[in-house]
Amino acid sequence: MKLDKHTTLKLADLAKLEFNDHELEEIQKDLQQMIAFVEKLNEVDTKGIEPLTHVSGEENNWREDKVKDSIDLATALKNAPASKESFFTVPKVIKK
Repeated sequence: MKLDKHTTLKLADLAKLEFNDHELEEIQKDLQQMIAFVEKLNEVDTKGIEPLTHVSGEENNWREDKVKDSIDLATALKNAPASKESFFTVPKVIKK
């Protein structure tokens, strides 16, 4: 499959990405390499191979839910760098 500029622009639009002309050429080359790799996988003979849902044969080992004692509020806040009332406080990271 050959990836053209129109298709690359459509993919960029769907992904809400914007590229200048140079970046568009680079991303188009990268996408073309990815498509070529996937097409190469089509050459592998998979007749007689069962599809997998998981890579290994391991199964989930469920554990029984058990009610356990939890720590009290004072112990939970004891090592907090900062707290106010019954909450951890952290520096503001979102600026307006």
